[in-house]
Amino acid sequence: MDGVTRPYLRIENLTKKFGDFTALDNISLDVFENEFVCFLGPSGCGKTTLLRAIAGLDIQTYGKIEQDKQDISALPPSERDFGIVFQSYALFPNMTVNKNVSYGLENQKYPKDKIVARVAELLELVGLPEQGIKYPAQLSGGQQQRVALARAMATSPGMLLLDEPLSALDARVRVHLRAEIKDLQRRLSVTTIMVTHDQEEALTMADRIVVMNQGVIDQIGTPEEIYSRPATAFVADFIGTMNFIDCTVVSEGKIDLSGRELRCDTTGFEPGQKASMAIRPEDVNAQDIDEDNYNVVDGHIKHLEFMGSYYRAELDGEYFAGHEIEADFSVNLVRRKGIKIDSQLPIRFPSEFISLYPRD
Repeated sequence: MDGVTRPYLRIENLTKKFGDFTALDNISLDVFENEFVCFLGPSGCGKTTLLRAIAGLDIQTYGKIEQDKQDISALPPSERDFGIVFQSYALFPNMTVNKNVSYGLENQKYPKDKIVARVAELLELVGLPEQGIKYPAQLSGGQQQRVALARAMATSPGMLLLDEPLSALDARVRVHLRAEIKDLQRRLSVTTIMVTHDQEEALTMADRIVVMNQGVIDQIGTPEEIYSRPATAFVADFIGTMNFIDCTVVSEGKIDLSGRELRCDTTGFEPGQKASMAIRPEDVNAQDIDEDNYNVVDGHIKHLEFMGSYYRAELDGEYFAGHEIEADFSVNLVRRKGIKIDSQLPIRFPSEFISLYPRD
């Protein structure tokens, strides 16, 4: 995204209705040249519907889509400049790998010698230079998805659309292939949009993530922004692991946690307002408490799970409003402090890592 100054794809006030059901509600979004954007959210949030609207496979009820300054809102898919990869690969089973990759080039009447050269170039690019004469059934799932990527890129489209391209693969292949796809996208400098419900996929691959919930966009940001500063309780809960504890705002910069006063940013909240305090397990601090005991509460270790490089602790306590919280402690810390199940432990909620969200 370095040096990017203008949107390559612009979506304005896009709405999609299926009868009385609103699948997309007034979506506006800019995607920049050479950017890798992930649409992330649970099933039914509208992410695939939005991708299909961009592709022209499901025309929006109203709203505008521009690609490279051209209004494509009403164009059929064949007149839009994109390549698409589905989770099911959608390869032609009766065609060889070479024929699958060359399909779009042949439809566009490329010269035969250029087709042969382009197919060879693409198969080399996706790491399958020797597989051209095989049929899809002779390839593994990961290899088939590479062929699907090569086919989507064959005509050098301006945009690559990926609809959950890795969800049908096993975990090890998925992790390997997501790195390959990101590397390929960087080398080709192609604007890419990927739909996924896998937060880890989005966090590791995207330049920016669009978090969707019930047909609207809850937050747009870099992976670091989405994880560290979630804009809503939904985003906080959906991305990673988050602890929520009921609290009440006391005054500016102070909240009450079941009788224990804590400091945190209360911008946007009024005194007396009920809220949810949110903090991630890795930000809960169990280090030695000095004489400055602000934001320190007593916790009781209910459960301790060894995770390899750290322990995941489950705690309850009188200040947690009936909630149990999770905290991640290093192996060294657990050994040094003798932390074990049923032990009492003073823990700190650092104010800079606390987020507040409205509570009904």
